[in-house]
Amino acid sequence: MSDEIKRKQLRKYKAFATGLFILMAVLFIFTTILQKTNDSHWIGYVRAFSEAAMVGALADWFAVTALFRHPLGLPIPHTNLIENSKQSLGNNLGSFVVNNFLSPQNIRPYIQKLKISNFVGEWLGKEKNQETLIKNISDIILDILNKLDDSAVSQFISKKVSEMADDIKLNKIVGNGINYIIEKDDHQRIITNLSSQIKTYILENDEMIQERVKKGSYSFIPSFVDNKIADKITSGLSEFFKEIEEDSQHEIRNLITKKIHEFSVDLKEDPKWENEFKNIKNDLLKGEKLNEYSTDIWISIKKTLTNELQEENSSLKNYISKNLNEFSQNLKTDESLQNKIDHWVRVTAYKYILKNTHQFGNLISSTVGNWQGKELSEKLELEVGKDLQFIRVNGTLVGGLVGLIIYTIAHFFI
Repeated sequence: MSDEIKRKQLRKYKAFATGLFILMAVLFIFTTILQKTNDSHWIGYVRAFSEAAMVGALADWFAVTALFRHPLGLPIPHTNLIENSKQSLGNNLGSFVVNNFLSPQNIRPYIQKLKISNFVGEWLGKEKNQETLIKNISDIILDILNKLDDSAVSQFISKKVSEMADDIKLNKIVGNGINYIIEKDDHQRIITNLSSQIKTYILENDEMIQERVKKGSYSFIPSFVDNKIADKITSGLSEFFKEIEEDSQHEIRNLITKKIHEFSVDLKEDPKWENEFKNIKNDLLKGEKLNEYSTDIWISIKKTLTNELQEENSSLKNYISKNLNEFSQNLKTDESLQNKIDHWVRVTAYKYILKNTHQFGNLISSTVGNWQGKELSEKLELEVGKDLQFIRVNGTLVGGLVGLIIYTIAHFFI
């Protein structure tokens, strides 16, 4: 209901209560004049009723008016109570709300009824809501990206990389990586592939082998002998590498595996390798180079994110949409997930409310205390003034009845 409607109702009921008082005053004047010329008993009863009704009406008018302002503008003590006591009123109202509405026993039943998961699941399941959410998130991230200082971010990345690099032992990382490859037997594929490549190379370059044999041969040895020797070398080498390629338990494989393992141990334990990798790391991560790397990394990340967030059907947005759909479906079907989320929301809300109940009280107190006294009186009068006018009406009628009873008792018994 608007304030204007409330004002109209308040004026209406004020006029009604005041009109009733005027009616009693007119009736009192009329009966007083009539009583001088007429001895009828009923005139006295009506006069007594109207006289007491006026007193009751005036008393209750004073009481009601004293709440919101000074009656007739006179600074009578203990009037204009709301304006004069607004701070204590705000404090008491805040304490009342906290003690009677925000106590653990009062809020617990409402908290236990909270079931956010189904609502969120249904809301996220709607395409329009997803689009709105993704757009808002994108706008927020874009705004943050545009406001970030590129040089500050680059320096931050550079600093963090430098701190991490100081603690990184590259020789141990490489050594553990080689061990991992050996444990997974992935190095065997490398040996197989190299053996095949070498075998093919030998077979495809037999003429080069022949030339090498002839170049190192004596002049008196016939060419056909050199060619025969070259063919034997080609055949022998190709067969050797073929055996390595096809035999997974070949002794050369085992020897290579052993040597690789020994090399990985040396990498991790020999100080020489630690210093070598440290020098490589320091060379790669010099101040200027590191700053350059950091700047390139940040600019690349920023550019990629900006493009992804600005495009309507970017892969990033599609990925987010896909995950929102999955999350929405899980919220609607996975009872375990629902219970976890709802329990977390309930516990968090319960703790937060109890932890900040004094803040609610302070908010009410400060809000009421900061209102202008006249404004506060007007606000409260708009809310309860209409009902308070019935106090004036009741005071008029009850006062009149009491006056009538007193007059009757005095007339018959005194």
